[in-house]
Amino acid sequence: MTTARSQLISHDVTPYYHCVSRCVRRSFLCGEDEVTGRCYEHRREWLEQRILKLADIYCIDVCAYAIMSNHYHLVVHINRPKAESLSSHEVIERWQKEHKLPKLIEGYIGQQLTSKAEIKYSEQIIQQWRERLYSLSWMMKEINVEIARQANREDACTGHFWESRFKSYALLDEAALLTAMTYTDLNPVRAEIADTPENSEYTSLKKRLDSLEENQPTPGGLYAFVGDKEQNKPDGIPFRLIDYMEWVDWIGRQIRENKRGHIDNHHPTILDRLSYNQTEALNLITNFERKRRLWIGSLRHLTFAKHQLNKSRIDGLIV
Repeated sequence: MTTARSQLISHDVTPYYHCVSRCVRRSFLCGEDEVTGRCYEHRREWLEQRILKLADIYCIDVCAYAIMSNHYHLVVHINRPKAESLSSHEVIERWQKEHKLPKLIEGYIGQQLTSKAEIKYSEQIIQQWRERLYSLSWMMKEINVEIARQANREDACTGHFWESRFKSYALLDEAALLTAMTYTDLNPVRAEIADTPENSEYTSLKKRLDSLEENQPTPGGLYAFVGDKEQNKPDGIPFRLIDYMEWVDWIGRQIRENKRGHIDNHHPTILDRLSYNQTEALNLITNFERKRRLWIGSLRHLTFAKHQLNKSRIDGLIV
């Protein structure tokens, strides 16, 4: 039985989620179709730009992404407090970047409304937009609908381009977040499309590394790495970027049997902070690939999620 989206995404349980959206047709989202010989590689650029653009509009931070031949991965942080702190005019400003404003809201902006009923209805519309700005379902829909339109136009056809629902997995703690981000950034390496993460085009880690070369610590549209939360750092991913880079490289070498070279005998700092060793971490990444679960986290966090969602059992992966 399909689980209701409201049971899969709960802001009270966790703000972090791993999403996967897959093409429904045989023809590729990106890459080269070996049957027809057509190249769809340019569509990766469409999708990457669409993701990063909407990340600047929505109050949903992109932690990691990877765009593959017939699907893509997103790891996101739903920033509900940010959306709730926006003024009405800030909500309108964000919403109109992608949508045409109704005449009523144009009148609201220009302070031309004289009826209390019109003002009240305008405020209800703005509140609905505010809630959509932190709705993962709305953001995923707006990513997919635009790409489907472009692809259908290019293919001169109609019909569904994506599966009807994107898959989402709740990440209940930092270990689960690290696992999902690592899995996502290593997708091209695991598929043997690229030999190293720094050569993996259309991934978040590649985007971050390119920005570092341009002296930009965080690319536009991506959630920043800020380190330990306990150190009064600003909102962001609770790891250091340098630790994450070393970590992804180590995991990538261990998972791929045909990968040349090795990492020196030292552990990324993040391993000690998350309190699990390299063998446990390797098993975790492997299980993440083979045993897809809707909720991912420690036993304590899985139990908390089960109570919050009022469920008798929960289909989770223990980390």
